[in-house]
Amino acid sequence: MDLARVRNIGIAAHIDAGKTTVSERILFDSGVEHRMGNVDEGTTVLDWMQEERERGITITAAATALPWKGCHLNLIDTPGHVDFTIEVERCMRVLDGAVLVLDAVMGVQAQSETVWRQMRRHHVPYLVFVNKLDRPGADFLRVAGNLKQRLGVRAIPVQYPLVEAGRVRGVVDLVTGLTWESRGAERAAEPRPLELPAEGRDEVGVLRAELFEALAEEDEELTGILLDGGTPAPEKCVRALRKRTLAGTLVPILCGVALENIGIQALLDAVVDYLPSPLDKPPVEGLDPENGERVLRGSRNEEPLAALAFKLQSQAHGELCFVRIYSGRIRPGDSLWNPRVRRFEKVARVMRMHANAGEALSEAGAGDIVALTGFKQTATGDTLCIRDAPIVLERLEFPEPVISLVIEPAQSGDRDKLHAALARMAHEDPSFHAREDGETGQWIISGMGELHLEVAQHRLVTDFHVTARVGTPRVAYREAPRQSATGRVELERTLGSREVFGCVELEVRPAQESAPAALEWAPDCPIPQAFRHAIAETLRLDTQVGPRFGYPLARIALRVVGGKSDPRRDAEMAFTQAANQALREALENSAVCLLEPLMSFEIQTPSEFSSGIIADLNSRRAEINDVEAEGALRTLHGTVALSKMFGYSTAVRSLSQGRAGFSMIPAGHCEVPEAELQARGLVWS
Repeated sequence: MDLARVRNIGIAAHIDAGKTTVSERILFDSGVEHRMGNVDEGTTVLDWMQEERERGITITAAATALPWKGCHLNLIDTPGHVDFTIEVERCMRVLDGAVLVLDAVMGVQAQSETVWRQMRRHHVPYLVFVNKLDRPGADFLRVAGNLKQRLGVRAIPVQYPLVEAGRVRGVVDLVTGLTWESRGAERAAEPRPLELPAEGRDEVGVLRAELFEALAEEDEELTGILLDGGTPAPEKCVRALRKRTLAGTLVPILCGVALENIGIQALLDAVVDYLPSPLDKPPVEGLDPENGERVLRGSRNEEPLAALAFKLQSQAHGELCFVRIYSGRIRPGDSLWNPRVRRFEKVARVMRMHANAGEALSEAGAGDIVALTGFKQTATGDTLCIRDAPIVLERLEFPEPVISLVIEPAQSGDRDKLHAALARMAHEDPSFHAREDGETGQWIISGMGELHLEVAQHRLVTDFHVTARVGTPRVAYREAPRQSATGRVELERTLGSREVFGCVELEVRPAQESAPAALEWAPDCPIPQAFRHAIAETLRLDTQVGPRFGYPLARIALRVVGGKSDPRRDAEMAFTQAANQALREALENSAVCLLEPLMSFEIQTPSEFSSGIIADLNSRRAEINDVEAEGALRTLHGTVALSKMFGYSTAVRSLSQGRAGFSMIPAGHCEVPEAELQARGLVWS
């Protein structure tokens, strides 16, 4: 396979922007599917789970492959709901390019910003596709301006919708001046010259001139052509726009109506023309696990293997491990080295996936995205390589859950089945946690939102055939120190005929929200190196149980500032116990507070309902930061404690006669007022 003709892309959007419909039309126009799947009818290919088809939303990222004009495209359709943002995060980690789908009426929405930040974080070049131009209130140029206003990006139209009598007839390619006409249920046809209606002719001329001027800013050849009064050749414009797109200095904006199959063929052309191949990306960087030295791997089959396991998916006949191969080859029967567990994993099959169906391959090489079977130990984020040339790629970061439920089997005989099912679900989804309460024997499951946990409950029944009883949702509280404090414990004990000794002095201090809990060692700390790993592991486990209510500690930084060593009596057990007691002593002096998840919300509502919604938000102690007015639409932005928003989707529908929409994303934590603790049933442990 010629890597220059490979595109690894993802489709991402806010929920209900039409992202899955775009993906389904891509499959149809490329000839992979012979009919066009419909989300409302539950006939989509990529939303293959029963839960997805019933709800009409994407829950899990689905991979497929398709040909287009001599290129091979690996496509991943990602979820649009914030509760499943982990799916988008791990896909963006391995993709080379992306398409951001926007609603032509709503423009940039809350989750649009979230997926955009994920693209930026992983340096993924992207195109923008403005969808649903057939809806009342759709405005292509307003959305183009909205991109600059909300995201601060330099985005420029490369297409313009051709509208006649209120209907989208096709799209005009501003680079070539040709028009893609609506083909409906027919497959792709080549664009052709078309006489533009008078009302669109001037707009197209202005937009073409602006596009040429923008491309000429960094291209001397185009500048010369424009100064001479000429029109640049399309191939020169494509080359210049591709360069700017890959550099991230210009974002092409395309348009269409996916439901009517308008603009999809032009979108596929743009993916090939403007988004990167694996060869356009820099070599992947990792570390040698043996010596910690920096290692680079280029996109070549001849280089040693470097692959990242980015997603696990259970199936009836085993588990699929989705991997992105950065270098080297993988064949059935190969034994791959996993540096994290320091074990070999044997590949049973190499699969090219099409949603939940797969095609067996004889081998896969650099730049490919495939699924492997036969693995036992590999987890999301693990690196796979060869033993003689090991490498560890940067691991994925996963968000902390914000909401919990108590769950137990409906029948006592199902305890083992429930335990196995929860363990499997947590293994697949790193943002889903499950732990057993040692006192009650119940399990506590935690996730990213009410919908996340609701889907998990349904999966227990449909996928694992376990019926469970669940409690009411509750927030995932955390505890945090308000101030710095120290604890010092010196331990001397006699065990049998031997005296053991350990002494640890520990400092606890508040940390930033984004900073992970970390342990530092003072440069002059006298504690022997031989005991430091055990002390660090003990402290890591101890921070999972706070001193007030037993919730995990957050916003905390630990520093071992001192201690003592007696070589004749030093013992690991004594040092770990001293560290445990020193941490408890420091926390007692640090005025520990309780934290709850804080959510950033965006509510879009017709203006006549905005005052009632604002009054309701005030009663929930929300902080409204901004109210945007755009015609008859009002958009509210602010923050609110998650505990105040349970069941809010029902409330906002009632307040707006079903016409308002809202979304929330995690925005850190906020302190729970001490006066509220007793009302919430929280007492000192």
